[in-house]
Amino acid sequence: MTPPTFTRRAALALAAGAAAAPLARPALAQGRFPDRPIRMICPWPPGGSTDVQMRAICEIASRHLGQPVVIDNRPGVSGTLGAQAVKDARPDGYTLTQMPISVFRFPHMMSRPNFDPLKDFTYVIHVTGYLFGVVVRADRPWRTWQDFVAYAKANPGKVTYGTPGVGSSLHITMEQIAQRLGIEWVHVPFRGGAENQQATLAGTIDATADSTGWAPLVESGQLRLLVVWSAERSKRFPDVPTLREVGIDIVSESPYGFAGPKGMDPNVVRILHDAFKEALFDPAHLQVLERLGMTPSYKNSADYAAFVERLYHEEGEMIRRLGLRLN
Repeated sequence: MTPPTFTRRAALALAAGAAAAPLARPALAQGRFPDRPIRMICPWPPGGSTDVQMRAICEIASRHLGQPVVIDNRPGVSGTLGAQAVKDARPDGYTLTQMPISVFRFPHMMSRPNFDPLKDFTYVIHVTGYLFGVVVRADRPWRTWQDFVAYAKANPGKVTYGTPGVGSSLHITMEQIAQRLGIEWVHVPFRGGAENQQATLAGTIDATADSTGWAPLVESGQLRLLVVWSAERSKRFPDVPTLREVGIDIVSESPYGFAGPKGMDPNVVRILHDAFKEALFDPAHLQVLERLGMTPSYKNSADYAAFVERLYHEEGEMIRRLGLRLN
């Protein structure tokens, strides 16, 4: 049998293929995203409204991604610790965080901000907002919001209210209410809703302004809900008026979404966005939202980034108008 002969062209093709082979291996080794668990930072304590909602949506998103989305609770500093942690993370899609509205306020309140919301993050998807309200202990004499306001006006500097922190929507809105009604009350910041509610139950503060972590305590008769801050009355608490109904033209829902570090691969962003969009409108997640008094508020990655730019400038104007500073 005559051995095969190689032409010059065949030899060059063989050499080119051998040279290209090492270049192909890394692409094959990279595999598909994700190939390991994703960390989602919840910048609030376990058990609160945000934690409950995020665990529900992340569990469902995990099924679409084929990898666990693990909640990492990092409460403190009015919900901004997640943004601080993600800012310095690798932009590989494996570290994400909830972006509460305080993230877009704090830089306006600091002389040396820790992050820039317009430059330091990749916005993946906008998902929902809160149902906020003011609750007091059920045995306190204030049967209505009007009773509470009348007492605060008659006793300047004596009424104390708790929120999840300085610069949070709860803090800002309570101070807006105080300005409009001529009230002087005292803000007491906590790390999250659980601490806030316990302080109200213990009588160390007079009221809690927070999202619906208080709902079971209201339904059990331990706390009394005086007012909600939504555009319409809550389906769960239909007898409780909105701020607008008691003469204060404010709607506060503090919308939020999820983001990662700047510089994320667009294909990775798309995969994450699609999984969380499916989870957002999954019937099981919608049931959780309804129980918490929350509603879907979907924005895709591009619309979310544009929304953030508008929001950042609007929040800056409000902070300057109120004269709020952290340092």
